[in-house]
Amino acid sequence: MPVITLVERIDALLPQTQCGQCSHAGCRPYAEALADGRDPINRCPPGGDDGIRALAELLGRDIIPFAADGPQPKPRALAVIREDSCIGCTLCIQACPVDAIVGAAKQMHTVIAAECTGCELCLAPCPVDCIDLEPVADPADGERERLMARAAQARVRYERRQARKARDQADKARRLAERAAVNAAPASPAAAPAVSAAPAPAVDKNELIRKAMERAAAMRAAREQADKDKP
Repeated sequence: MPVITLVERIDALLPQTQCGQCSHAGCRPYAEALADGRDPINRCPPGGDDGIRALAELLGRDIIPFAADGPQPKPRALAVIREDSCIGCTLCIQACPVDAIVGAAKQMHTVIAAECTGCELCLAPCPVDCIDLEPVADPADGERERLMARAAQARVRYERRQARKARDQADKARRLAERAAVNAAPASPAAAPAVSAAPAPAVDKNELIRKAMERAAAMRAAREQADKDKP
C-alpha cells in the first residue's frame, strides 16, 4: 500500500485553484511550505475559513484568521470572455492552469464554466480587457464538500496540463538536438549543394495584437452606429 506523505495530505485539503494568492506558484508548493513549517495556515483565501480549520486540525496548529493586510476570502466567481471583443491572442489560454479556456489563434475564445476555478490568472494577460468575473449565484457553492469535489477535478486537469507541457518541452528539446546534429554533420561529397531558403520575415506580435485591437474597436463602433441608426 502506498504511503501518503504529509505534503500529499495537506495538498488534498487545498482548493487546487493554483491562483498564487498564497505567494507560491501553486497549491503543491504551498503544501510543501506548510509541511516544512515555513508558512502559516491562513494564506489560502479560496479555501476560506473552513480550509484554515482543516489545516489546523491536520497539522495540530491553532486556528488563526486571515491576515488583515493580505488577500481575503470571497465568493467564487467564474471568468467570462466577452466574445465580441476577443481578438484571439491566446494569452488567456496560456495563463489558465486547468485548461478551462478553449480557442485558437485569431479566433474567438470561450471559458468552460464547469472547469473554471476562478483563479483570475487570465485577467492580467488579456490585452483588450475582455474578461469579466461573474459571481456564482448558488448560495451553497462555498460548502466544503463542493469545494473539495471541485478541487479533485481541478487537480486532475492541472496535472494533465503539466504533463502535456513537460512532453512538449521534451519534444522541442529533442527536435532542436536533432537539428543541431544534422547541421554539425559533415556534408557528403556526392550531395548536391543545399539551396538556402530565404529567412522568414520576423513576426511582430505586438503589431499583430495592435491591429487586432483596432479591428475589434472598429467592429464595436460599427455596431454602436448601427444601433443609433435603428428607427
